[in-house]
Amino acid sequence: MIRHLLALALLAATPARAAFTLAQMHAYPYTSELVAATRADRIAWVRTLRGIRNIWVADGPAFVPRQVTHYTDDDGMELSNLVLSPDGSALAFVRGGDHDSNWPSPTEPNPAGLNAQPKVTLYVADPSGRAPQVKIDEGDAPALSAKGVLAYVKDHAVWTAGLTGQTPHRLFFDRGHDGALAWSPDGARLAFVSNRSDHSFVGVYTSSATPLTWLSPSTGYDADPVWSPDSTRIAFTRRPGDGGPPEPFLTQVPHPWSIWTASVASGAGARVWASPNTLYGSFPETAGGANLHWAGRDRLTFTADLDGWPHLYAVAAGRGEPKLLTPGAFMVEHVAAAPDGTAVAYSANTGAAPGDEDRRHLFLLSLTNDRTLQLTSGDGGEWAPVSMPNGIAFVASNPNRPPTVSILTLDPKRDGPRELSGQSAPSEFPGKQFVAPRQITFRSEDGLTIHGQLFATPGGGPRKPALIFVHGGPPRQMLLGWHYMDYYSHAYAMNQYLAAHGYVVLSVNYRLGVGYGHDFHHPNGAGPAGAAEYKDVLAAARWLQARPEVDPARLGIWGGSYGGYLTGLALARNSDIFKAGVDLHGVHDWSRLLAEEVPSTPNRYEQGDRAKLNAVAWASSPVADIATLTSPVLLIHGDDDRNVRFNQTIDLARRLDAKGVAYEELILPDETHGFLREADWLKADRAMIDFLSRKLGGAND
Repeated sequence: MIRHLLALALLAATPARAAFTLAQMHAYPYTSELVAATRADRIAWVRTLRGIRNIWVADGPAFVPRQVTHYTDDDGMELSNLVLSPDGSALAFVRGGDHDSNWPSPTEPNPAGLNAQPKVTLYVADPSGRAPQVKIDEGDAPALSAKGVLAYVKDHAVWTAGLTGQTPHRLFFDRGHDGALAWSPDGARLAFVSNRSDHSFVGVYTSSATPLTWLSPSTGYDADPVWSPDSTRIAFTRRPGDGGPPEPFLTQVPHPWSIWTASVASGAGARVWASPNTLYGSFPETAGGANLHWAGRDRLTFTADLDGWPHLYAVAAGRGEPKLLTPGAFMVEHVAAAPDGTAVAYSANTGAAPGDEDRRHLFLLSLTNDRTLQLTSGDGGEWAPVSMPNGIAFVASNPNRPPTVSILTLDPKRDGPRELSGQSAPSEFPGKQFVAPRQITFRSEDGLTIHGQLFATPGGGPRKPALIFVHGGPPRQMLLGWHYMDYYSHAYAMNQYLAAHGYVVLSVNYRLGVGYGHDFHHPNGAGPAGAAEYKDVLAAARWLQARPEVDPARLGIWGGSYGGYLTGLALARNSDIFKAGVDLHGVHDWSRLLAEEVPSTPNRYEQGDRAKLNAVAWASSPVADIATLTSPVLLIHGDDDRNVRFNQTIDLARRLDAKGVAYEELILPDETHGFLREADWLKADRAMIDFLSRKLGGAND
């Protein structure tokens, strides 16, 4: 009897053995880079499976997917910048590079250790899949005109080449760094942005015999050029150029902006609208910026935070006051204008279902009567709409099904959205065993309401180890399902794996993130100005500690990038609470980061305030509290990181050495911030699971 009771006790104290392995979890496909032709029902996207990236295309009305590239290796070579010609007859794309980096590097990433130096290379593919793809040139950011002309950026200049590989040549000379290429609807002219470091211009190229036209040049930063439907005017945004008097010390200040239009023939421009000089009037930082579009009835639509939320507005292209089109306590995010300018499709974190503030659903705004129709609903998420002549395509998922392409056509015979065929995950992927994360809310120390997603499975004993997950960014929002960024879809899958292996996981949407309004996104005293967001992480830990199924003595934390920073801060300030942590490419010394990555930051303040800034930044850093860091930590970092410098992890490791604190490290040579190879993600995940199982007692593969 005693032996039997002892066996039952040991069984109750052991985490439940997971039904799936880490390798099986990694078998999910991911969909990204969805684009559409403006004059044909043709779409294209990138599908990544086990690190192998390929482009797929589908045509209406059947929209049967077909593969048009045939890469076979997990070589870390991105496929990005997809663009279809207006009639859908040509598809340009870019292979290689790191398009999420914060700063340029003299060489392109090579995480696979290839002997030949990788280059960012431009290709043109036959969307029908019948002809082989054509290598055009080393280049980036392609644009295809209605006349079949290809323009792209190479060495900060604008180049052109034939679609079948004719000799490339520079299209025109400009001493600025050129980008944001946009062909006119008639295909006759090319708009571009010329960045001059402390200011920028919008220019227009017409022909080799015609000088460039500069649109109402000023001392400001001009950007986001969009053409009028008749190809005679361009609308663009303007922000103040770099300079001016010092800002108040560690105080939020407005960053106003304006919308302009200009004649392509003369370059003469006029201001359409100027934002108020308030914090809510600052240039929008969510939803892809201003999302400026030319709409019907000679109006412009754009996004702004004027009422404290990122919303869509419309303003007359001549001049006038903007009209709020999407009122409510929610965020408008991915925006796609209909080719004819009569409607706008967008994603937003709102809906009728509980928890929709932590999801994305799609809506259609008619610009003829300014009415909105909700297109999708339920427990899943939908995002990245693209407009076609007869409907929209978008990416959709639910808590168990990874993101795939769906279609919503205007065909009255079809009833609602439909997922395209042939995109399912391999049979070994264990999505059916995933739990539906539960939305929870709790109060931070100062009374702020914080959202989170709880991952927990039944069984595994009366007291389980627990983990806090903190996202990066920080302008991000973790969702009740898969994410529209591949980095955070990986985090979602990892949290599912951890839950299946006996952990209770709480993913925390701390202040500084998006989805809960301008004030939540721009709090006082956060980051290097005081780390106020750590209050939310600590409150999440207290919430978990009070759960009856959680063992408070086995609480850990993990996160990457800004989440790595918060992981380091949690271990440094509260090793009494956080017994172990996994810190992926985190920031550990704000004062060093500001000096190296944002060198202009101290120059915004009076001389006497610069030392104060450095002191506050240091006090907001994990290294400032190294004396109280006693919990073990696993440091993971790629040494070709272009978002958080590798020296941040080197510095922390040396300080831990000096203090005698136990740490482990996994360093990935030539890997970038968002690990370009699936093999490296799998290596990092295995190291993390092994570390946590040894330190907190969770199960392993």
